[in-house]
Amino acid sequence: MQTARLLIRCPDRPGIIGAVASFLHMNGANIIALDQHATENLEGDGHGEFLMRVEFQLLNHDLARETLLESFDALIAKQHDFDYRLSYAHERKKTALMVSKHDHALLELLWRWQRGQLPTDIAMVISNHPDLKEKVESFGVPYHHIPVTPDTKDEAEEELLSLVQGKVDLIVLARYMQILSPRVVQAFPQKIINIHHSFLPAFVGANPYRQAREKGVKLVGATAHYVTEALDQGPIIEQDVGRVSHRHSVSQLRELGRSIEREVLARAVRWHLEERIVVSGNRTVVFS
Repeated sequence: MQTARLLIRCPDRPGIIGAVASFLHMNGANIIALDQHATENLEGDGHGEFLMRVEFQLLNHDLARETLLESFDALIAKQHDFDYRLSYAHERKKTALMVSKHDHALLELLWRWQRGQLPTDIAMVISNHPDLKEKVESFGVPYHHIPVTPDTKDEAEEELLSLVQGKVDLIVLARYMQILSPRVVQAFPQKIINIHHSFLPAFVGANPYRQAREKGVKLVGATAHYVTEALDQGPIIEQDVGRVSHRHSVSQLRELGRSIEREVLARAVRWHLEERIVVSGNRTVVFS
């Protein structure tokens, strides 16, 4: 049986769940998971937004994907003003990982992928440094070194786009320490995930963990988000924190922070691959 996933965003009104469930039942589908969320009305017009994720198995093997989409669009989606997408679990997304020198987030993803815990095909790793080539190739994954300098940034991005456009469905910045230009971001809308440390307050520049210790922070953490043209302002997918105290050294803070980064990024990537994320404005609803 084929497993399919349907993500829906639309104006909130009565009857949506019933209409979708009835359509799937009439087309020989068995619903195995359904999650929904209705937002509060922010516009003063009496209507909020409705978001839903449905995972179902198709029992009718003769029902073509195009036929199902056309029928769903004509009978249900247009009537309820759906913004939706339908995907099939067996059609694995292709992913490119990008990294600079820090390997903790990258190796976590490669390890989970190797163990079958990330439902994707990792097509390549791209880096602005050659340092991790041997480690990456030990996983059987191609490694592309694209040096980046202020004078060669445009050429480097041309090479990057030639590698990924039309060849991957998702880009993960696993501690890639370069800012992507708007043309790269626009080529992959809501398909680039970034991870970075996040403190309260936030510390930028060199040695953030030393700054954090000097300020006596009580929490260290990490944030995974979609990349937009506004630096580090994209929709947040996942966050986590760990408590610390005056007893933690800078190296202990750094190690804890990197451990949190690994977990947060892995969860965010898996949720994206499993079609569990709906973006609404600059917020996400994650049906985890």
